[in-house]
Amino acid sequence: MSRPRSGRAASGGGGGGARAAGRPGVFVQTPKSDVYVTLLGIALGAMILGCLLLVLILNRYGFSTKVSALTPSPVAARLALAMNADNAPGKILH
Repeated sequence: MSRPRSGRAASGGGGGGARAAGRPGVFVQTPKSDVYVTLLGIALGAMILGCLLLVLILNRYGFSTKVSALTPSPVAARLALAMNADNAPGKILH
């Protein structure tokens, strides 16, 4: 007969291991979580927190994703043209 190596059955609690639990079969020890499982939990929490903060920020703008900076105002367009004319290639700077 083989003896259990570890777990509750090896502690000598009597009753013979699997029969003490009331279930027939082989006793399998449940895996214990380690530091990597903890890191996965922390990463999941950070992702959920990031999503919640993103929703709060988008809520400020009414979930509008239109960008008004794609069409520059006429004043900004004239200023950009004036700056490009001042820095034209071949112009000698004093």
